[in-house]
Amino acid sequence: MLSIPERIYHRSKSTVLIQINMEEKKCYVCGKTPLTKNEIGLTKKLIDKKSSVFYCLPCLAEYLEVTEEELLAKIEDFKNEGCTLFI
Repeated sequence: MLSIPERIYHRSKSTVLIQINMEEKKCYVCGKTPLTKNEIGLTKKLIDKKSSVFYCLPCLAEYLEVTEEELLAKIEDFKNEGCTLFI
């Protein structure tokens, strides 16, 4: 079992890695960077879980031929369902 300082170190290290990963992702269509965790999660949930191509909310809405409001509502639905891509 890790000590408290070791757990804090490991947690902060993974948080930094997650932030770096999020900053590296940009919208495939318009180039917006960084994408939010919700934009990344929504691309994975609706397009492909293993996707290496990501969309910002406006570009994803256009690609799927829906409104941004509909996508935002879907994000809230997924959060309420406990989907880990949005927590």
